Amino acid sequence: MNKNYYAVIMAGGVGSRFWPVSTPDNPKQFHDMLGTGKSLIQQTFDRLSKLIPSDQILVATNERYKELVMDHLPSISENQILLEPAMRNTAPCILYAALKIADQNPDAVMIVAPSDHFIEDEEAFVSYVASAFDSCQKNDILMTLGIKPSGPNTGYGYIQFEAAEKEVKKVKNFTEKPDLKTAEKFLAQGDYLWNAGIFIWSAKSVLNSFRRSLPAMYSLFEAGMTCWNTDQEAAFIRDYYGEAENISIDYGIMEKADNVYVIASEFGWNDLGTWGSLYDKLDKDQEENALVNARGYFTDAKRNMISTEVNKKVVIDGISDFIIVETEDTLLIYPKSKEQGIKEVSKAVESKFGAV
Repeated sequence: MNKNYYAVIMAGGVGSRFWPVSTPDNPKQFHDMLGTGKSLIQQTFDRLSKLIPSDQILVATNERYKELVMDHLPSISENQILLEPAMRNTAPCILYAALKIADQNPDAVMIVAPSDHFIEDEEAFVSYVASAFDSCQKNDILMTLGIKPSGPNTGYGYIQFEAAEKEVKKVKNFTEKPDLKTAEKFLAQGDYLWNAGIFIWSAKSVLNSFRRSLPAMYSLFEAGMTCWNTDQEAAFIRDYYGEAENISIDYGIMEKADNVYVIASEFGWNDLGTWGSLYDKLDKDQEENALVNARGYFTDAKRNMISTEVNKKVVIDGISDFIIVETEDTLLIYPKSKEQGIKEVSKAVESKFGAV
């Protein structure tokens, strides 16, 4: 494996739309959401390990999840875990990771990837990442993997690219989640991709971008240059991380830079943001019911999303198009058509019964 290849797994999210399985104390990336026997973060780590040395895969997460990371990834060292003492979006976290990696290897190229995405064709994914790494080693560019859209999805951001026969295409602009009419227009034009939030660049290139676009943030972290990969690193982060601007890498860096490129990719991607998106990717029975960890006996029941404790027997009669989720202390029975309300429902339940 290439000694210059590094990865950062972003694993600090709460995943509130997957309540009641995903909770603030134990979010979705630490659950076997797909019923494969592995949690999402374990699947992500294994996928990246096909290309990147496992001791060069870092995990960025909130400090409250340190033990969960260690439990799910027992092979990694504590120096591979970047603990965020405050929630400051993705830009500060990525700057922290890039500085830490550059201190270890000034020639490093790195991928930043979420911990909780579904990728069906892992070999294709690895091939795209290898191609992006190659481009970023040779050029001062910021790269992202764009997903060829299968429909006018309004739940994703979009990337417009300049027409070119080359695999690596220059990005024109980024667009936040559009309405349906706009999404349909994007697909008709043929020069738009879904934004998967997967980034590749050399440590040098992204650090130069931070110097130009977020100089105050760079100066804040630059004060810790002698701390990276030492016993002083954790104390520096605890003292200064909370002072960083709360801003995403998209707004802070990618939308400002003029050296952003994209590879149009196809590897069976889904961001697994909701129970409905999980339902779309699961195998289903002849009545289109999807089950995770459950065994079902159904009568007049169709198109349900069902998740339970392992091997739970579930009997359903006369219920269709529902999300049915059972955990140790909660049972959710909720219409699929209203799933965007689950986040607010979890807050209401917490208000009534205490922490969810």
